Amino acid sequence: MSRFANWLRPRPDPREAVRPLWHRVVEIAREKEWYRDCGVADTVSGRFDAITLILALVMIRMEREPALIDASVRLTELFVDDMDGQLRQGGVGDLIVGKQIGTLMSTLGGRIGAYRSALDEGEEATTAAVARNVTLREGADPVLVARRARAFAAGLAMVPAMRILAAEIGR
Repeated sequence: MSRFANWLRPRPDPREAVRPLWHRVVEIAREKEWYRDCGVADTVSGRFDAITLILALVMIRMEREPALIDASVRLTELFVDDMDGQLRQGGVGDLIVGKQIGTLMSTLGGRIGAYRSALDEGEEATTAAVARNVTLREGADPVLVARRARAFAAGLAMVPAMRILAAEIGR
């Protein structure tokens, strides 16, 4: 094969390796228990908050594993791609999408920091972080979300890196 033909051949998308993990994050965030039992509002905002909660917990776990750093970057790229698609599907125009994505990335980064600190500090801090960052149904107790999130994070801490990459989490 000529050098030119090799250059034209499509390259595999490095994000494809973590796409199953992204789908698993979304699947976990959509589990009925978050909404029915824990009180996360089943609204666009509530679902976004649930996704960013689970994604943040997964990324906090991934940052503790040097072998997963590149995969966490790819996971973030899939988050951006999905949010971009959601915004466009919702009618947001090209001129606004970039700004909205920047805001969403800032939100995700802030939540990763908040949940990282809260997990280290304990249940009360996690409950406070959930109360600030998760849209709940009226009257719902953020402690229920915080306990479930802490249990998920504790289980995730026991999962080997290769199983995380294989999306074998939260079972």
